[in-house]
Amino acid sequence: MATKTQSALELERERREQHHEADVVIVGAGVFGCAAAYALANQGRSVILLERWLHEPDRIVGELLQPGGVAALKKLGLGKCLEGIDAIPCYGYHVLYRGDDVAIPYPTVSQEGNIIVTKGEKKDKKGPEGRAFHHGRFIMQLRKACHEHPSISVFETEVTELIRGEHNSNEILGVKTRTTTDKEKNTRKEDAFFGALTIIADGYASKFRQPLLNKTPVVRSKFYALELIDCDFPPQYYGHVCIGDASVVLLYQIGTHETRALIDVPLDCPAASPQNGGVRGYIQNVVLPALPKSVQPSVVKALADGKIPKSMPNSWLPPTKQTTHPGVLVLGDAHNMRHPLTGGGMTVAFNDVVVLTDLLRPDRVPNLGDHAAVSSAMSTFHYRRKSLTSIINVLAQALYSLFAADDWQLRALQRGCFRYFQMGRTDEPVALMGGMMHRPMVLARHFFTVAFLAIWMNSVDVCGNNAFGVLMLPVAVVQAVMILWKACVVFLPVFGTELW
Repeated sequence: MATKTQSALELERERREQHHEADVVIVGAGVFGCAAAYALANQGRSVILLERWLHEPDRIVGELLQPGGVAALKKLGLGKCLEGIDAIPCYGYHVLYRGDDVAIPYPTVSQEGNIIVTKGEKKDKKGPEGRAFHHGRFIMQLRKACHEHPSISVFETEVTELIRGEHNSNEILGVKTRTTTDKEKNTRKEDAFFGALTIIADGYASKFRQPLLNKTPVVRSKFYALELIDCDFPPQYYGHVCIGDASVVLLYQIGTHETRALIDVPLDCPAASPQNGGVRGYIQNVVLPALPKSVQPSVVKALADGKIPKSMPNSWLPPTKQTTHPGVLVLGDAHNMRHPLTGGGMTVAFNDVVVLTDLLRPDRVPNLGDHAAVSSAMSTFHYRRKSLTSIINVLAQALYSLFAADDWQLRALQRGCFRYFQMGRTDEPVALMGGMMHRPMVLARHFFTVAFLAIWMNSVDVCGNNAFGVLMLPVAVVQAVMILWKACVVFLPVFGTELW
């Protein structure tokens, strides 16, 4: 942490709180915004953090932090934020597929990103751990750390528009806001905040993404959430993925007594139409029968209130290289999103903060108003982050396509994927998912190994084990090509987009 005299800190605080000027203005006190504010302040930057509502948020995602995210959080000096919120350890994944299951623990990974295998290692030995928790409690801990930092001033105000340069409309000087002065009378005053650099981190529903990045997220489905109380679902301290014939459900414990159930519902799903009882009908008729018997009573109890469960869109938004708007950066979920099935969003966010603040260190970029230096740093940022983020983003999209299979080729790949897990080929894939291994080509190798395993399994089914099986060989070959083509369609476009 950069050290300054008390008088220098007081002058900076006066500049922030009376004149609304700082080195950095950050819009959004969520996961990315708080972490970025804290990390930049630790480098000696003066930071203004703006948030529309500072009360505890009530969200249904952002509740699972992978081991790689825990490591990044500690690197930022914010590891303490996981304390005192009833956070639950997570040691890996447990996948249920049509009555069968397999546990996939996180492996131990060296600093170089290699799997460490110890001879005679016990299978139940606890390895690296992620954390699961109530999102709102975690956010309040992050905000508390920012409130307590002498170089950060936090304001509750709604950002309404960007302040553009007089001579260069692309240049951003700060933001205009609207601050509530009397909640009972609903009176507000116009305000403005200025910074050498403005960071937009206003989340998945960002109002500034379109004008600055000209991008719109792709949404294929929504997660509907239930909170299950005292749900019995062994093995404990694992994230559970339940794959049914027509449903995908993610469950993980977020407190001593609470378990989050996230139910994926595709857009325009016929089984969730009003005629079939809507989302509640879909959960009761399609999802519930596919869940383990031990879980079903908790789900029935959670549905007893008669309300429609809370929902969030499952979005895919590829990253955009940002070098065209001087004075502003769009980051966090406003910049890049992936399906939350693999729980990688916060891991990406904290890793991005680590990379960003390293590139913007004062010894590298002394003045954040130096647009050329910041642009050069962001060009490097765009590619450096991909060693991790491309893996998590591609895994999320590819696994969702397989787990929510809606045609026979995808179902063949789905079956091959589960068989691959059963064969114990899981250390590298789950290390990639957990943000502990940063090797995108390892992901490509495993994905296409799964594809060829699926082709083999399908060919055995088609040809059978009898003398007439050879007559079906042409059919098996045609289907093999179709499965391989589907694997390429699922993987390569997303992989290419993420790596470019």
